Amino acid sequence: MHAMTSADSAGLPGDGGEERAAVARAVNHRRMVLFLRVALAVVTLGAWEWAVERQWLDPFFFSRPSAIYEQLLTWLSEGTAQGPLWKELLVTMEETVLGFLIGGVLGIVFGIALGRNKLMSDVLSIYIKVANAIPRVVLGSIFIIMFGLGMGSKVALAVVMVFFVVFGNAFQGVREADRNLIANAYILGASKRQVTFTVVFPSALSWILASLHVSFGFALVGAVVGEFLGARHGIGLLIATAQGTFNAAGVFAAMIVLAVVALAAEYLLTALENRLLKWRPVQFVEQGS
Repeated sequence: MHAMTSADSAGLPGDGGEERAAVARAVNHRRMVLFLRVALAVVTLGAWEWAVERQWLDPFFFSRPSAIYEQLLTWLSEGTAQGPLWKELLVTMEETVLGFLIGGVLGIVFGIALGRNKLMSDVLSIYIKVANAIPRVVLGSIFIIMFGLGMGSKVALAVVMVFFVVFGNAFQGVREADRNLIANAYILGASKRQVTFTVVFPSALSWILASLHVSFGFALVGAVVGEFLGARHGIGLLIATAQGTFNAAGVFAAMIVLAVVALAAEYLLTALENRLLKWRPVQFVEQGS
């Protein structure tokens, strides 16, 4: 009888047993994901190094993980041809963050404004589509002609890269807002401005935050491409210099630096999203999924 009572009490929904089991499954799932990620990286790098050792891959074109590691150590200890690695990274990060912030704010403002104004959206939609269709590399060349080799041309390209991503999601998020909820707000006496900031914007927030995850990577791409086209400092110039000297290890090493920056930014954006969207229910991993 005692064993039956204990078993029954363990399964009661009110004592948190199911929730603890779900949390345990989620923790185990995260550990498994982390292990598999590390294992995949180790296997890939090991296979790469082994293929170069067996001369299946030409190190002149593909380099090798050990050479890339040595290149990173050299940059960290002795600096690059343009200066210390951290200064080059700081230049690229400043261009990226400025482009991300300016492009993100403009994309949110214009996306919400056009999403709330049908006449304006109908008039400007064709011009936005044309601007979005222009290749970004062409715009990068134009910006370098307009603003020179300094930071302005890279920030401008990063802004353009970010703007259209955020604008599209903000616009769509506004259009997807619950019409019944908006109508009820008007019935209760809310002004158009109040409806926009208390009903429409919160509804579109998940769309906007989703676009920010992608757009930071686009801002980084815009800054690096701008530096690659013409710059005095930055990781893009580091890549261009390594390419010009046929230093494949340098190109891969610069790519690793950019990847670490992108992962750190993704972590920060995820933390911001979780803070702003606390109302979302916690997702647990189902057993057997």
